[in-house]
Order: sequence, then C-alpha cells, then structure tokens
Amino acid sequence: MARRFAIYDVFTANRLEGNPLAVVFDGDELSDAAMQAIACEFNLSETVFVKPAENPAHAARLRIFTPGYELPFAGHPTVGAAVALAEAARDGDGEDYDLVQVLEENVGPVRCAVRLRAQSATFAEFDMPRKSVQISAKLDRQEIANTLSLKATQIGFENHVPTFWSAGVPFVMIPVHDMAAAAAVEFDAALWEKITPIADGRLASAYVYCRGGINHVARFHARMFAPAMGIVEDPATGAAVAALSGAIHYFDQLIDGHHPFLIEQGVEMGRPSLLHLHLDVSGGEIATARIGGQAVKTAAGELYL
Repeated sequence: MARRFAIYDVFTANRLEGNPLAVVFDGDELSDAAMQAIACEFNLSETVFVKPAENPAHAARLRIFTPGYELPFAGHPTVGAAVALAEAARDGDGEDYDLVQVLEENVGPVRCAVRLRAQSATFAEFDMPRKSVQISAKLDRQEIANTLSLKATQIGFENHVPTFWSAGVPFVMIPVHDMAAAAAVEFDAALWEKITPIADGRLASAYVYCRGGINHVARFHARMFAPAMGIVEDPATGAAVAALSGAIHYFDQLIDGHHPFLIEQGVEMGRPSLLHLHLDVSGGEIATARIGGQAVKTAAGELYL
C-alpha cells in the first residue's frame, strides 16, 4: 500500500532551517512496531502519523514517534501536522485562510489555530494541553557542568538554577551564564545518562538556555539534547519550551497579564528556529499558555508499505 508523506521544516519560514518533521498522512492500520520502524527509517527527531479522529468533531488522531520511542505530546509535530493538514485541505488554492482544529494526541486533545497566508509560510499555534509542573530532583551543579564540558561557574544566571520540569515530556532546565557558554557546550551523552533524573519511567532530556539570542527579537537562546530519544541534538523542541514556561514563571516571577516570548534554538546546528511562547498570568499563576511557529514543506512522496 502506498502511504503519502511530506517533510516539513518547522519553527521556521525558510527551507532547510528549523526542525524537519516527517508527516505520514495515511497512518491508519499501521501497528506500533511499524510506526516505530518508519520513524527509524526517516531518522528525524520526530515522525507524526495521521489517523482518523476518534471524535468526529476533531481533525485527526496523531501518533508521535522519535527514533527511540513514542511520545505522548511534542510541539514541532503538533505545529507541523496542523500546518500540513490545513494546507492539504486547502490544496494550494492561494487564498488567505484561518481555522481552528483539534488534534487528538496521547496527552489528550490539543486545540490548534492555523493561519494560512498566500505570501508567507503557514503559522500554527496550539494551546498547551498541560501546564508545566516542577518535579523534585537532586541536581548537582558540578555534575551537570561536567556533562556539558563547562565550568560550574557557567551554570546558572541571575536567580536561575537547574530545575526539573514537565508539561507532558520531562526536561532538566539548565540555565547557563550567556550565549558564549551555550555555544561552548560539548554534551557527554554517556555521563548524562548516569546523572539525569527519571520521570514517567524515562530518562529526562537536557535543555540548556540563556537570555538573549543571535536574532535580536529572541528573549532566550536554547539547545536541547535527548540521547534516550535517539536525538543527539534537536534544532527546535516545542515540548521543552512548554516545560520552560514553568521555569520562566517561577524564576522571573511574572506579574499578572500577557507575556510573549520568542525562543531561538538550533543556531549551533546551522538550523535556526524561532518558537513563539505566550503566557497569560492571572492571580500569580499561569492561566493559559500557547506555543506556535511557522512551517514550510520541503518534500513529499509515498511510502510503499
């Protein structure tokens, strides 16, 4: 059976930048083992399989796989799949169009807004299905520094220190002093696996961040390493930004109101990405949170499976 697929570069408006994603449109009747094997075949950070929605009011059911295992939720597959489905539905008619669709993921239903414009890459934004929650963990600054090939004095900035957060996928948030420290990171995957905490039965990934960015509009600069997922380094990680929202609110003590952030990632990989994070704070707590970005199709074809 021929199954349609497309490759999208996500969290960018430029082809061959951002985070590449494989979208398999005809995912129905594929077994878990087959989807995992196909994800390994593409060998991208994530492959998303589109299946019929269980609720007829929803757009689709998504299954998300890294080369290592399935994820309950991930940001760049959500944005990429929302864009791919919207563009396929419009069939390149060239008209400006806005729509809202609900995608069913293992984490639960995810509401997405999509903005198609004739003269620019399509933008999609989703409501975070879960709020970021801090997880208790013993994190040693020197051990973390050793894993990153940095000095202990380069770990942390202002009042930000390493912490453990999850909004569906767990990440150790590692603040570093500045962009020079972030650029100097040489990640030791073997050492990381010895020191990283576990949540939901899996090793946490490392999310390194600092203030500023190469792009002048960026509020934070980040890198992400996930050896347990089979990802050496990821150029854009929506699930990590979802987790980061908790750390930003916790350390920066955001006041009530709307707070927009742009986070850049993938710069050191030559795949620059921009991730939009919007937080609405009420009563001292995050009331709502949204993550978005652009995506552009770079390839399309068929799988003969």
